[in-house]
Amino acid sequence: MYLGPALLASLLAAASPSVSDAAFAAVALADDPVAAALVQEALERNPDLARARASLEAERDRVPQVGSLPDPTLTLGIQNDGFQSIQIGKMETSYWQVMATQPIPWPGKLGARKDVARAQVGSAEAQLERIRLTTVAEVERAYLELLRVRGQLHLLAKQEALWKEAEVAVRTRYEVGQAIQSDLLRSQLERTRLQRRRVALEAEERTRVQALNTLRARPLGEPIATPRGLAALADPPLRSPEEAASDAERRSPDLALGRASVAAAERRVDSAKKDWFPDMYVTASVMPRGAIEPMWALQLGFTLPVYGATKQSKGIAEAVSRREADAQGEGALRLQVLLRAEERRTLLASTLEIVRIYRGGLLVQSEAAVRSTLAQYQVGRTTFPSVLEVLRGLIVDEGSYLDALADAQRIGVADREVSLAPVGVGGGGVGGTIPGGAAMAAGSRGGGTSGAAPEQPAAGGGGMPSGM
Repeated sequence: MYLGPALLASLLAAASPSVSDAAFAAVALADDPVAAALVQEALERNPDLARARASLEAERDRVPQVGSLPDPTLTLGIQNDGFQSIQIGKMETSYWQVMATQPIPWPGKLGARKDVARAQVGSAEAQLERIRLTTVAEVERAYLELLRVRGQLHLLAKQEALWKEAEVAVRTRYEVGQAIQSDLLRSQLERTRLQRRRVALEAEERTRVQALNTLRARPLGEPIATPRGLAALADPPLRSPEEAASDAERRSPDLALGRASVAAAERRVDSAKKDWFPDMYVTASVMPRGAIEPMWALQLGFTLPVYGATKQSKGIAEAVSRREADAQGEGALRLQVLLRAEERRTLLASTLEIVRIYRGGLLVQSEAAVRSTLAQYQVGRTTFPSVLEVLRGLIVDEGSYLDALADAQRIGVADREVSLAPVGVGGGGVGGTIPGGAAMAAGSRGGGTSGAAPEQPAAGGGGMPSGM
């Protein structure tokens, strides 16, 4: 079976690694202009963020309220001798009454309640930061998925070009009796499978665009251009275990929320202890009596904690128990934050090593195998199925490299989010396949048996857990 130089060159060009990203300088995902614009729109339009901001303002407005004295009470009245006529000015015991009562909590009670409210502001700030980080991470993950799908479509186009040229070559040989029918049928079968896969990938691309538009509150069908590919994104930085743990503890909104809860619980204990002390009531009144000199009165009253055994003491016990629960919860949360930080660091290290293997050896060796096999075929020292096998292998390697890049970026997104979700990746970085790759691998086993081999799903197609 003979392939002319032009056909061999087109096959090699179709299988060569993409250089479309070479025009762009590598930038971090967070600095990618498209990703940054999408994130900014989402932050401006996200209703959950708007609700969290409003809740924070409400908590801030609550602080001066709880620190203020209770409203005074104004009482107007009349006291009269007899029912026949108004005796004010005639009888000494008949008068109008104007009385004002001001409750005054025991010194320190208002300050303790104000401290509790301030701690609640800290909780609201932590909740706002958690929603902000999650919103950014959701947009970046959706953007990565769009890049991944479009990268798979690019690889699929390479496969389509390869099989189109292969079918032409096989058909030409078959028509002159120099090729067997199974080769022609296999090439047609593979092209049909690629058509089915393209329909699925194009549908997935539309859903990824719709997801991004939903996050930024745009029309679902609004197009999103992605000039850069995954290969144009800089690898996430790999930090030392100490740096990763310190950064996670410092930035984790969940841990900040835990600390704010403990602080609020501490203030509630102080406030509960002060409830043992009585509140005071100051009452001042004036009683005009017409022509008779007016009377006045000044009173000081106290609440009596006579039910302290079932009220104040139980209130202190409740506050102490809740403080202990919140403290234990913060401790458990700190352990989880550190665990997730180390999981991400460990997985990122292995994923970056896989990426390095692809860049520094595997892709180069795979392309060298293509060139060597093509050269051997030109001098009649190998068969056409061998040529197709190495070409397919190169595309499979490119697909796995694409998935490994996506995996590394997903881990970086989860790290910036300080996610508490278990670490997980799409699987491409550890041996995943590309669209149609299973069918190609099955075909490389030779003969007409390839049609019986089941096709595996594309790696990474299932996406990531929400925390990644």
